[in-house]
Amino acid sequence: MPDRSVSLASLLKLLTPDEVAVLLRTSRRAIYAMVERRQLPGVVRIGRRVLVREADLLEFLRHNTHGIAGEDRR
Repeated sequence: MPDRSVSLASLLKLLTPDEVAVLLRTSRRAIYAMVERRQLPGVVRIGRRVLVREADLLEFLRHNTHGIAGEDRR
């Protein structure tokens, strides 16, 4: 039987606002503002905690970034 816990864990990785801020090279405050304006995908609220699903954020970035001319975008 395949080990589903590893694949499930990678699919459900949740990032903190600080981790998202590092990825997007912005401030924690800007991330909270984006959450309030519903500009980030995959936001999960657990009580007062705000988390972002890594897979959703990376997919969003893949579809919403403009590459350098001549760069192969996959």
